[in-house]
Amino acid sequence: MQSHLSQDLTELTTDRLVLRSWTTFEADAVLQATPGGIRPADWSADFPSDGDRVIAGLLGDHPAWLGAHGHRLIVERDSGLVVGSIGLFWPPADGVLELGYGIVASRRGRGYATEATRAVAEFALATPGVHTVAAGVELSNPASVRVLEKAGFERRDTTLAETAEGTARFVITRHDRRS
Repeated sequence: MQSHLSQDLTELTTDRLVLRSWTTFEADAVLQATPGGIRPADWSADFPSDGDRVIAGLLGDHPAWLGAHGHRLIVERDSGLVVGSIGLFWPPADGVLELGYGIVASRRGRGYATEATRAVAEFALATPGVHTVAAGVELSNPASVRVLEKAGFERRDTTLAETAEGTARFVITRHDRRS
């Protein structure tokens, strides 16, 4: 899988995806979207998910999450449909950026989350001042654990909660990157 940056840095492209920066217009559209309501024609039928709504609601309070270094919509290249989102929570803290992602249910199991995660991590690790990308995942979500493992992240620590299976922290650093 190869990823490429467009000239303006607002798009990353992979073999099957375009990862384009959210705009304030798109964030507003996500917040106003209702099931069965008016929606942009370039959204998959099950976009946005609850997680996308949460991110859209936070973008106004975190302008650093917009633009080239922030959150991106995941677009299938073949269909042109938005099928999820992925993002980096800027600014980095001591060289570490947090990553979050989600793919709509109708497109899961196709490797899109792994493909997008690899591209965004590669982009982030090439950015000055960033040496690590990290993600937390609930151990009760083995599909998300596999996404991070397939994308080259390594499990660093696990926290067990009293009422749940716990969470794990996965990281990838500059020296972990595969050429």
